[in-house]
Amino acid sequence: MIVVTGAAGFIASGLVGTLNKMGIEDIVIVDDFTQTRKIRNWETKKYVTKVQREDFFDWFDANATKIDFIFHLGARTDTTEFNWDVFQHLNFDYTRNIWTRCCDNNIPLIYASSAATYGDGEYGYIDDHNIVSSLKPLNPYGKSKNEFDLWALAQEKQPPFWVGTKFFNVYGPNEYHKGRMASVVLHTFETVKKTGKMQLFRSHNPKFEDGMQLRDFIYVKDVINILIHMYKTRPESGLYNVGTGNAESFLELATSTFIAMGKPVNIEFVDMPEDIRDKYQYFTEADTTKLRKTYNLPMHTLREGVADYVKNYLIPNCYL
Repeated sequence: MIVVTGAAGFIASGLVGTLNKMGIEDIVIVDDFTQTRKIRNWETKKYVTKVQREDFFDWFDANATKIDFIFHLGARTDTTEFNWDVFQHLNFDYTRNIWTRCCDNNIPLIYASSAATYGDGEYGYIDDHNIVSSLKPLNPYGKSKNEFDLWALAQEKQPPFWVGTKFFNVYGPNEYHKGRMASVVLHTFETVKKTGKMQLFRSHNPKFEDGMQLRDFIYVKDVINILIHMYKTRPESGLYNVGTGNAESFLELATSTFIAMGKPVNIEFVDMPEDIRDKYQYFTEADTTKLRKTYNLPMHTLREGVADYVKNYLIPNCYL
């Protein structure tokens, strides 16, 4: 059986839905299922058991021999949360407990790391194990992910196969519960529906024009395809960037959303709040050299991904 943690959340619920479409239903879903805003992400999925997050390790210890693979995608992902204890419990200690049980029971593991580990990009965006100890994340979320990556790399005892996936800027269906942490695509869609226009941050860096701040946006369907590919093929264990390797601008992202909605493009630029100007990232782009050695299928362009998301999920209010 396959265990998927974070199964009420964004990427993991889409993964469960995709596994279902492949005919795989021998799945155990794990999360805090008391959060009603996430119900539609998982209520129609097919699975054999649903386990509350804080009951998982008791369940694991009683059922370890039945587990074939674990996708550990559950985490606290709010980059504006500054209570370190929350990250210590959910992102570090919880993941370490899964890791040690996978080692003890010979279970392969994929866990979610993050591109937030790269901080301001001082050392680039390359998934080289040798730079992990030098990285300086800009927030507690990124720090918690990097601390676990460091811990994992230092372990002599490892699962038979493991991968830490450094997700870049993921967007797509099933992110609807994320509020302010949702993608700019979703925020643009909602704002344009209400006002007919969208506001983006003006650039305060002379090297970048307004709206030309760049991110590696990756469609959630491509993320899921990569996760399933790794589950099937078991490449070399380690950390892997999960991005397109092609940075695009927020202006292109917002414009693509207008086009997909069939609305005239109407974008205004506003000053960035002063308190985030010094820490704002103007460029992120995954080095996908390692990923592309194992995964060579084409990915959605930004315009293709946004069009699919808007037309097939946002407008009809559908889930993956």
